[in-house]
Amino acid sequence: MADSPRSDVDAAAIQSAKQLLRHAVLLSRESRSPQAKADDDHARFAQLRTALEQRSGLRTVAAYLSTATEPGTLELIGWLASRDVQVLLPALSSASRSAGIRPDWAPYAGPEKLQVGPFSILEPTTPRLGSADPAGAELVICSALAANVAGDRLGRGGGWYDRALSGVPDGVPVWALLNDEEVLETIPTDPWDIGVDAIVTPTRLVTIQPGPAMPRP
Repeated sequence: MADSPRSDVDAAAIQSAKQLLRHAVLLSRESRSPQAKADDDHARFAQLRTALEQRSGLRTVAAYLSTATEPGTLELIGWLASRDVQVLLPALSSASRSAGIRPDWAPYAGPEKLQVGPFSILEPTTPRLGSADPAGAELVICSALAANVAGDRLGRGGGWYDRALSGVPDGVPVWALLNDEEVLETIPTDPWDIGVDAIVTPTRLVTIQPGPAMPRP
């Protein structure tokens, strides 16, 4: 019983550290000029393109449609689609938004097949594929606010991507897109947080060495 209060204090401290870090990253992203963001998005896409061109036979990639301040994915999605790679995107306007349920995925079929979903995030209007793993994806490109070279990832706090990533089969790599300054020494983590296998920034691709720090329930 003596350990319980200490555990509660530790959990509260982790949540507080996460919130402070989220606030700092979001503030930094919002303060960047449109030109700086565009330059970094283009440079990050060049890193991605080089890495993906080395993965021959890639057929399906799970990704996300970036919002205004997030590292951009529109160029990546268009490039993948032009190469006949199926792109799966999150579909939030479904019952899968309920706590504890894995989110749905739907295939990208062009800009005319998109709609504005919850939180003003674009999502496909194509049929949902269900809330299990992302339907045979061979690579997952996920959003993040920060990460470290051990593969620990900081998300926005809703648990959406942790639930989504928990359905990714072992052996399917998960890559996070970040700005250079968002690759940190340490990231506050909880036991249920899902790690990533690589980090892509405008200047580098950091491959995480496999280890126990990246659980995938």
